[in-house]
Amino acid sequence: MSSTASRPSMDQPETYNALALKRNSDDVGWEYGVLIDPNYLNVIKCKLCSKVVKAGIYRLKLHIAGKKGEVRACPNATEEDKAKCSKAIDESRRAKRARREKEQEVRDAVMIDAESDVEPEENTGLDEITGSGSRVMGPMDNFTKPMDSSSLAKGKKLHQQKISEHVMKERLHRFKRYVARWLYVRSKFFDQMIEAAGRFGSSAKKPYQHELREKLLQEEVQDTKEMLKAHEKEWHKNGCSIMTDAWTDQKRRSIMNMCVNCSIGTSFLESKEVSTESHTGELIFQYVNSCIDKVGAENIVQVVTDNASNNMAAKDLMSVERPKIFWTSCATHTINLMLEGMGKIKKFKTTIAQANSLTIFIYAHHRTLALMRKFTKKREIVRPGVTRFASNFLSLQSLYEKKEQLRTMSQIEEWEKISHVKSAKGVQATATLVRPNFWSSVSLCLRVFEPLVKVLRMVDGDVKPSMAFLYGEILKAKEDIKVAIGNIPGAAGLYSSILEIIDVKMKNRLDCPLHKAAYFLNPYYSYNDDSILESEEVMDGFLLVVETFYHGDYDKQAQVLNEEVHKFKDRAGHFGKQVVAAGCKEFDMNPAKWWGNYGTQVPALQKMAIRILSLTSSVSGCERNWSCHEG
Repeated sequence: MSSTASRPSMDQPETYNALALKRNSDDVGWEYGVLIDPNYLNVIKCKLCSKVVKAGIYRLKLHIAGKKGEVRACPNATEEDKAKCSKAIDESRRAKRARREKEQEVRDAVMIDAESDVEPEENTGLDEITGSGSRVMGPMDNFTKPMDSSSLAKGKKLHQQKISEHVMKERLHRFKRYVARWLYVRSKFFDQMIEAAGRFGSSAKKPYQHELREKLLQEEVQDTKEMLKAHEKEWHKNGCSIMTDAWTDQKRRSIMNMCVNCSIGTSFLESKEVSTESHTGELIFQYVNSCIDKVGAENIVQVVTDNASNNMAAKDLMSVERPKIFWTSCATHTINLMLEGMGKIKKFKTTIAQANSLTIFIYAHHRTLALMRKFTKKREIVRPGVTRFASNFLSLQSLYEKKEQLRTMSQIEEWEKISHVKSAKGVQATATLVRPNFWSSVSLCLRVFEPLVKVLRMVDGDVKPSMAFLYGEILKAKEDIKVAIGNIPGAAGLYSSILEIIDVKMKNRLDCPLHKAAYFLNPYYSYNDDSILESEEVMDGFLLVVETFYHGDYDKQAQVLNEEVHKFKDRAGHFGKQVVAAGCKEFDMNPAKWWGNYGTQVPALQKMAIRILSLTSSVSGCERNWSCHEG
């Protein structure tokens, strides 16, 4: 008899009473074990060899995996069984390690005591502990009330912290700052607040409202200013962008945010309520102009806004007032418009509508939703949002990943018995799930949209300066879309429609001189495709950028255009070294740092290149959800 034949069945409800004795858990261990008694959750019987383990599901996985020295190995486990449980054990150990490391990070971040604060002493009597000159402090005072003399008479030595009133006040103040920081930021500082409370002890007192509004708040403001000094240094060294965005809070107040972005990140500058004012180009211009004065006009390379007409009016005013500063449109906003336009093409619109209707039907009824979660192992379908078209792509992608599970679900008796499935919408949903044409259309949508979604992720991610790569990646996306469409019926007309949408949305938004200059100066493109350096369209954009960047300084313009740019194009001097070419082959290269290393022989061009290639192309960092800061 083969080993397969002798292997006990894992699917016999008569033997194991699976409905009653199997835990409701996704843990892989429960594929191999059942409870002996539902009242004893750690006593589990192996389905393969009937061995009983008494230390929980983790112990059973060790048994199946055959971990030496841990527990007796299961004689009937196959190599596949061992591999599955070993993988689960390793993942569990990694997760446990990560939790411990995170807890340690929190502990390391919390400083309640200065080195001189604590004077450890050994005490054996009640008098020293309760004397008026000292206070007992500790981790929540060991979770107890003060001990009386009888409990101290056992003769055990106790380590106490003898703290003067002055030091105690300082410790209390530090604790209150952790509370305040959590209140202001509402994030990881909650963990630090709890850690600080534990270290201080049960005598910790919450800060008063006036402390939170005044002293503690001012101290956090001062700390934040210290943190921002690195940003300010970067503004001066390599330039920055002013980003502005308007939004409406839950109280219907209209607010304008102003942020500053540089190569090391985005920082909030200020906000202004403009509920009673008309959002004209003049208003936006005046506000942006005042912020430029605060940051320093010499540090600012560009202003980035969305494509609204009032912002474009402000752009015209700024070009007169400050001719050295560029004004560009938000790439995230523009690419979303491209995707939205593509989604209105009939071939895609029908598929998206069918997918949305299917998702809405599944989530509208608790029985269909429960069955979907059962088949997808509790993995949700990403549902489309209202405002950003890219969410439709994510919804289609999520749906397609679960294609086989959803199609199988639609064919079982349990699905057919659901009353809602028999309704008109239910019949339509079932038909959608089983129709091959629907899934092939979803696949086409994903292939066509993905190249632009990749660009969107890059500009929206705020991970690295995106100006250097934006223009080149949009050109690449056009080619990738052409390949994705392939030779399907009507391919030429479909690609022509998509190309027209991209070009219309891109015009005067993402194909400005600054974008073309960044494309020209980024060696990832120009040193890997010589035609870029000779392109009239790209060179025209570069010339205009030089005239703006060095506005009024004709000596610098001549230095760049008549001398230095030729060294870059001809790969002369440092640019001709083999290591220089090797350093710009990969997409994850940093073009600004590349210029910092190899552009020293062309200082005027180097300064311009570093500043341009360090820029963002999106206001996403200024558009993050500000509702958590509402007061």
